[in-house]
Formats: sequence, C-alpha cells, structure tokens
Amino acid sequence: MSVRFVGIDPNTGTANSPTVWVDDADGTIMIQGFTASESQIAQVLEAGHGPGHENTIPAHEAVIHIPARMVPILRKACDDAERSQLH
Repeated sequence: MSVRFVGIDPNTGTANSPTVWVDDADGTIMIQGFTASESQIAQVLEAGHGPGHENTIPAHEAVIHIPARMVPILRKACDDAERSQLH
C-alpha cells in the first residue's frame, strides 16, 4: 500500500477529524476536512478561479476547510509528496 498517514488535527477528539495522507507512488496528497459552509463557498466563488477557468465548483469536486493549526502537517505532506517523486 502506498498511501501513508501524515497527520491529523492536533486538537482532535476521536472521530471526524481533518486528516492528511500522501500516496508515495505518485505524490498525491489526500485531505479530509470539514465541508465548507454555503457562506464559505460563496466567498470562494467571489474570490474567483484562475485565469481561463470557469468560476464554478464542479459536482465531482468539493471545497473543504481545515484549521490553520494544521499548516505544519500540510507542509510535511507537501515535502513528503515532493520527496516521493525524487526516487
């Protein structure tokens, strides 16, 4: 199995917690987070998408949010994903 646990919200209880994994085979980062609220989604749409992209969220995609306290875990996941592609 190439998917590896990287970290979980440090303020977690025992369930439903933001979590990060890395697939060492292809460097993919997977994130479990809280589903964004309607207000957050509206703010994302107002902020816009990159040039040349429709300003929509397709049905097969989702906006999630994770606590800022997880930034170190995301950095580690990015570093791990990058390293996995150097082999």
